[in-house]
Amino acid sequence: MMQRKRKLLGTVALLLLVGIYAVLAVAVAVVLQVRNVSKFAELAYYAVAGLLWTLPAAWLISWMQRPDR
Repeated sequence: MMQRKRKLLGTVALLLLVGIYAVLAVAVAVVLQVRNVSKFAELAYYAVAGLLWTLPAAWLISWMQRPDR
């Protein structure tokens, strides 16, 4: 696949990833009732959840940047 097409697909995938991940992170917080725990635990959850999406995003970006063969 040409890099130009990978970048287009990757951009759409990143937008979907961020949107779906945000909804899932909030849903997990609601199910786990994060508001009812200590402020430190709430902060830790949101810090981890806020950074966890970068792992699949980094893989996707590296795939998008791969040179053409």
